[in-house]
Amino acid sequence: MNDRVKKARTPAMVFIILIGIVSLFSDMTHEGAASILGAYLSLAGASAAAIGFISGLGELIGYSLRLVTGVIADKARKYWTLTVIGYVVDCVAIPLLALIPENGWIWACLLIIIQRTGKAIKKPSKDTILSFAASQEGAGKSFAIQEALDQLGAFLGPVILFVVMALQSNPDTFSAYSMCFAVLGIPAFATIALLIYSKHKFPNPEDFEPESKEKGGRLIMKPSFLIYMLGAGLFAMGFVDFTLITMHVSREALINATYLPLLYAAAMLVDAVAALIFGWMYDKYGIGVLAVSTLISAAFALPVFMTDSVPIVVLGVLMWGVGMGAQESILKAVVTNIIPKNVRSTGFGIFQTTFGVCWFLGSWAMGALYDVNIAWLVIFSIITQFVAIPLFLLTGVQRKKELSAEPVNG
Repeated sequence: MNDRVKKARTPAMVFIILIGIVSLFSDMTHEGAASILGAYLSLAGASAAAIGFISGLGELIGYSLRLVTGVIADKARKYWTLTVIGYVVDCVAIPLLALIPENGWIWACLLIIIQRTGKAIKKPSKDTILSFAASQEGAGKSFAIQEALDQLGAFLGPVILFVVMALQSNPDTFSAYSMCFAVLGIPAFATIALLIYSKHKFPNPEDFEPESKEKGGRLIMKPSFLIYMLGAGLFAMGFVDFTLITMHVSREALINATYLPLLYAAAMLVDAVAALIFGWMYDKYGIGVLAVSTLISAAFALPVFMTDSVPIVVLGVLMWGVGMGAQESILKAVVTNIIPKNVRSTGFGIFQTTFGVCWFLGSWAMGALYDVNIAWLVIFSIITQFVAIPLFLLTGVQRKKELSAEPVNG
């Protein structure tokens, strides 16, 4: 038993868990904020159109800038520097929302853009340093642990804010939201403190993984990677943003607005469990597991949007959580296994940018379809995700061909 415990506590696994705890506090901060942000902006004077535009712009910036920051990270080899800067910008922006005055929605929107920019700065570098350790412990399992801790924070954040709101006696709603953002300063500080400790304890995480046989600083776009990005892009296009789900549930008066953070928290909890299960399965069975998870979750829009039964809507939300969990753990693991170490941050940047743009375009399209006919939204969502399934399977076939050819080409 002691030998098994010692084996589990390898430096690489300790590093993975440390970064996972950093993600836990980080997600507690910004996912807690996400659960009330739309209502807060509305109280601060923003129109529905402005909220929709800023939400979409924030996501677009948060993903598209990763292409640039990924290339910078590989060129400069400053993975820790970019990770720390990104986390500081990301986390500090949230508690600053507590200082926004009434009718100060423009300032609030600016802070949202700043927060998303911080996320764009940190993400390729953070995923890259984690991938170095994951190469020792199994990419699927490693990213699953990180995602599970990440989503535990995403579960706790909204729950904490629900408690903060409940404990305030008859408050002004705007002031109550401001207090919530101030409270989120605590996990924001914990995020930065733990990140700096992790950097001090593991200053050179790249040492976890041997140098790649593929030299040079240019990313070769392998067919498997291109096929995979196409599949992941279609998956992203059909995956409804939770903002649209909460808007529908609220508009149809299916669930009291007070409990919407708890609905989101439940989805995050399922996300965490699904990440662990499918991440472990990926290491054992390969990318076909992503096709299976997509098959399980692809039809979530049907119970969410096409019924007025609360239990069935909740079932659809839980299916959504399964898709999110598998997506966050396996999608990164596949990139780790396809892209060599020396250009992996660039690979993460390209992949995440493509994924984010497709998510943005899909969200925009489904928002428009919702106004025309909800059934069209459901059809669009299901078809795009189902079309992704054969592409994921084809990625696995193509990757096997590339691996079998490597010794000959080498």
